[in-house]
Amino acid sequence: MLKRSKLLIHIREELVGTLYKNITLAFCTCVTDDKCGNAKARGDGSEFENEWERLLKPFDFKQLQRSLNKITPYQLNKLLALPLDVPTSLELFQWAGSQTSYCHSFDVYYTLIDKLGAAKEFKIIDQLLLQMKDERVVFKESLFIMIMRHYGRAGLPGQATRILLDMWNTFACEATVKSYNQALDILLAENCPKIAPNVFYEMLGKGISPSVFTFSRVIQALCIVNEVDSACSLLRDMTKHGCVPNSVIYQILIHALSKSNRVNDALKLLEEMFLMGCIPDVNTFNDITHGLCRADRIHEAAKLVDRMLLRGFTPDAITYGFLMHALCRTGRVDEAKVLLNKAPEQNNVLFNTLINGYVTNGRFDEAKSILNENMLIKGYQPDVYTYNILIRGLCKKGILSAAHEVVNEMSSKGCKPNAITYTTLIDGFSKAGRLQEAYDLVTEMSAKSLSLNIVGYNSLISALSKQGMIQQALEIFGDMSSNGCKPDIFTFNALILGFCKVDKMDEALGTYRDMFLEGVIANTVTYNTLIHAFLRKGKTQEALKLVNDMLFRGCPLDEITYNGLVKALCNDGAIERALGLFEEMMRKGTKPNHVTCNILINGFCRIGKVQNALEFLRDLVHRGLTPDIVTYNSLINGLCNTGRIREAQNLFEKLELEGVCPDTITYNTLILSYCKMRMLDDAYTLFTRGIAVGFIPNNVTWYILVRNFVRKSYVSVTTLT
Repeated sequence: MLKRSKLLIHIREELVGTLYKNITLAFCTCVTDDKCGNAKARGDGSEFENEWERLLKPFDFKQLQRSLNKITPYQLNKLLALPLDVPTSLELFQWAGSQTSYCHSFDVYYTLIDKLGAAKEFKIIDQLLLQMKDERVVFKESLFIMIMRHYGRAGLPGQATRILLDMWNTFACEATVKSYNQALDILLAENCPKIAPNVFYEMLGKGISPSVFTFSRVIQALCIVNEVDSACSLLRDMTKHGCVPNSVIYQILIHALSKSNRVNDALKLLEEMFLMGCIPDVNTFNDITHGLCRADRIHEAAKLVDRMLLRGFTPDAITYGFLMHALCRTGRVDEAKVLLNKAPEQNNVLFNTLINGYVTNGRFDEAKSILNENMLIKGYQPDVYTYNILIRGLCKKGILSAAHEVVNEMSSKGCKPNAITYTTLIDGFSKAGRLQEAYDLVTEMSAKSLSLNIVGYNSLISALSKQGMIQQALEIFGDMSSNGCKPDIFTFNALILGFCKVDKMDEALGTYRDMFLEGVIANTVTYNTLIHAFLRKGKTQEALKLVNDMLFRGCPLDEITYNGLVKALCNDGAIERALGLFEEMMRKGTKPNHVTCNILINGFCRIGKVQNALEFLRDLVHRGLTPDIVTYNSLINGLCNTGRIREAQNLFEKLELEGVCPDTITYNTLILSYCKMRMLDDAYTLFTRGIAVGFIPNNVTWYILVRNFVRKSYVSVTTLT
């Protein structure tokens, strides 16, 4: 609102320009003619302003009433349009309404309600609407559209849609497509897309024909809530209602389909878009390009860019960015480099994408070359993202001192390191076990007014826990909480691992319980850490209790969980229970790996059930699992231990046919068995045959051979003697 002095000037100008000139109104600015004459005589207008100030501070309505013969709705509307505050406007409105033979017009109500809506005085608006109804003022749709807009600006989309119902039910005003379009617009602006289709179908139910804008709003709402099929169905329904889809509608659908990895459907819509005479923009092509790149259909994405150029569209930096990122992600970094040179406009993002590609693919020197020989020469200054990529690459290669030097380099070039810069370094030093240097980096961060984030804290806690330094990890955990950094699942998992490492299972379980108090839900890693710790201690029952808790909380068992349990049961000799667990694993869709199968085969062989192991292997092959050398070694060892050395030899011969290369364990197992059976010639033959195909004997091999051949020589000498 204007200040008092400005308010008076505006009122004077407005009234003098409109009301005072109206010959039907005897509008005097003072009480007596003498005052008027004196004011005019002075020519300064002081009495004029003093009189208005006296009348409008606040409104002295009795005085104003005596000064006016009568005010009309037209004049009142002009007054209400002035920047008066809400209480003053309401007083003026009520005073005018008390005049004899006076009725407020629609325009008066509209102006006042508009002012009240801007002030969020919605209760008063409701009262005025009822007053309009009582006074039999003819309602117009524009009034309700205006009220809906105010509800939308006030963040009350539900009240805006309520107006649609009240228009006819309470005020007998027919809503047209304009009102429904306004309601749909508000629902989308206020992030209520789920309600938009209901409003649309209510509109159709009342026989109101939608417009192209209506369809665009509802289609967008359906896409936002991932109901893309319904949105596409609405596109087909448009012609039934006499509407022709425009470029906006096609672009909305193409964006949603590409985002949902339905790029083939998006391509079909692009073709349809051209046939319908709708012109796509570069963003439409970018959506499809991005979808193709996400699906690793990079060649098709590149062809789409060529098609853009043929049709006269110019790809932008975003287009080339998507292609380059996809090429880098699939290891085709050199192709990305060629593409960068074709980009019409190069920028830091494209250079960073390429540098990151080289770093991720372990080609750090080339990444540095791109920075020095391309980026800097072309006048592009590296930003914090560029340096962070380089630091990550150096940390990945283990060149931590050089990574730290990059921080000094970026500071000297006016680029301030951020929390991610230091977090990357801290993580690198922590994983390398150089914890003191990691602590020093935390101090350096604080000196630069940077706070350690959750990733940095987790890196330190994890490194300390893995080294069994659980007390120091707990100290970091305490600092983390006191600095307002909320621990997450990675924090608690690291602490639990630390307690398990130092055999403090009660503390590990206590931390597990504390997680839930902090609102953090345990995951499969949490349970696997605890379960395997109990299994290592031979406490199978405690481990099984945790499995039950895991299932109760809806956390699925993975192959690591099953492998640990199967191994524990096999070690306990409960091979049948282990086999039952394996079958359960298969039923629940957790695909067993070689480790699971080898544990079971080894379990069968350890208790002498080699035949069961062989049958189990055949069953695995039928299920599509290919055995590895560990599998065969277990079976060969089992056969040898039960005296079935010829079968072991036959299995060894099959290895070549299966494409499996025998290792040192395979040769040592068979050589030892031959020696035990006094089949030294066979042992020597296998040994020489192995040497010929690349077998490298180890200390165990030589020990077996020397011990048994020396014994044979000793026996022979003794016999001769």
